[in-house]
Amino acid sequence: MTYRRESELAAHGFYWEEGLHFPLTKKELTALVAAALEEDDTKHDITTAATVLSDRRARCRLVSRQTGVIAGLALAHEAFEQIDKTVTIRVEHEDGSRIDAKTPVMFLSGHARGLLSAERVALNFVQRLSGIATLTARYVDAIAGTGAHILDTRKMTPGWRRLEKYAVRCGGGLNHRMYLSSSVLIKDNHLAAVDGDIALAVKRARAVGPAGIKIEVECDRLDQVRIAIGAGADVIMLDNMELADLREAVKLVDGRVVTEASGGVTIDTVRPIAETGVNWISVGALTHSAPALDLALDFD
Repeated sequence: MTYRRESELAAHGFYWEEGLHFPLTKKELTALVAAALEEDDTKHDITTAATVLSDRRARCRLVSRQTGVIAGLALAHEAFEQIDKTVTIRVEHEDGSRIDAKTPVMFLSGHARGLLSAERVALNFVQRLSGIATLTARYVDAIAGTGAHILDTRKMTPGWRRLEKYAVRCGGGLNHRMYLSSSVLIKDNHLAAVDGDIALAVKRARAVGPAGIKIEVECDRLDQVRIAIGAGADVIMLDNMELADLREAVKLVDGRVVTEASGGVTIDTVRPIAETGVNWISVGALTHSAPALDLALDFD
């Protein structure tokens, strides 16, 4: 099922598939890009003003130097358009597209000064988000056929949460909870506050949380998994467990709740983890360690 509005997402817990709907409104998009252009002081681009005639027009193309997945083109489009209202843009490969090296992604025609002044801001947005989408796709490909799903975490760049989660979706991953209010996730530090009593923590969460909210419990031992199942948890996070323990945990759960493997997952370890039978694998690296995709603006 696909939920479109945040109110619907919150009502259905912390896990959803929102699809490739760009997450910002037009007003939000305009404000974010305007702030980025102002930060770069594009109105006072002395290099371009000194070297390029004001009436000079140019054509260029946004090209990928690497194989990857594209994300964030709306931000680039907005950056060029804010500086040059007459710019014309043709998108060859939409967000979520897998592309090879040397592939033109977008063609532009407009005032040379505007294209040059907006270039870096546009690239910064798309390179960052495409890097996340590309890394996500690598993880998704690595577990193909296992039945497991790759999820992100809340390890986001402040202020970029919706954009980075959108980029994860562009790469074929799924989103974990969007906000702290989206679901209950009882982690080790929460358990420490109730002397490790998982049953009590779940009971309190049921009593305080909105009706129907999903409750997840982080477990790093098999005895905790048993207790969490008995307490009525909806999802059990298997934190930093060895493969043998993951397999045993999956057997203990026996399909009664969702299992999520988490903690230190890498591209080399994700396949063996998926083969233990867990439902979800959350990977913080998708957003906190993704390298930018190498993109460039090539002028004719």
